[in-house]
Amino acid sequence: MRLLRREYPIQDLKLDAGDTSEMLFSGYGAVFGNIDAIGDVIEPGAFQESLSEAKKSGIWPSMLLQHGGFFGSAEDQMPVGIWTEMGEDGHGLKLTGKLADIERGRDAYTLMKMEPRPAITGLSIGYIPIEWENRSKPEDPRRKLKKVKLMEVSLVTFPANDQARVSHVKTLEETNSMSDVERYMRDVYGMPRSEAKTVIAMIKRYLPRDAGDDSQEALIKAALNRNLQILGGENA
Repeated sequence: MRLLRREYPIQDLKLDAGDTSEMLFSGYGAVFGNIDAIGDVIEPGAFQESLSEAKKSGIWPSMLLQHGGFFGSAEDQMPVGIWTEMGEDGHGLKLTGKLADIERGRDAYTLMKMEPRPAITGLSIGYIPIEWENRSKPEDPRRKLKKVKLMEVSLVTFPANDQARVSHVKTLEETNSMSDVERYMRDVYGMPRSEAKTVIAMIKRYLPRDAGDDSQEALIKAALNRNLQILGGENA
């Protein structure tokens, strides 16, 4: 079976305006029930077996730029990051990705956060169709894809489907509450909720007792940022 590609735009892009050491974003690589430019539609459950195999083996679909230029050079085929989360929900294939701190990863991140609009706005999946149903009536989709082998998901310039886009790029500075800080620690660093709460509680023990809620949040964020900088190899 040959490798096929299916593109979607990046939705509701929200990027880190400060520290770029965690170049994270999330969105949908595929949308269920939506007919693409060649007349195919992906059915819910189509990715389940592929995702299960990836998580079991530890070999996940790659993150490329522009599908690696199709038959491009070795540099073109080099991944620009990793997908840290993949799963199906009621809308489609939901993804969280992390761009690598390499030139092409930083370039992609810069293009994604341009103002007044991002320069890269698309996601595209590369897959091998496994099971499908051909149309029985002229008005039906060309094929209903029931099972696919997901090989890679790319950031692309020209999407073929307008409903799958990057939806969020995470930043500690953009959190607005302690609940947001906890969620950030869980999403970005994989901390269980109990551990995130414990870390925040430990920092609070060393805060001035007369600090208000706003001051506490600012001090907690500063302490977390400083610790992350130290872990990243910066001087204390």
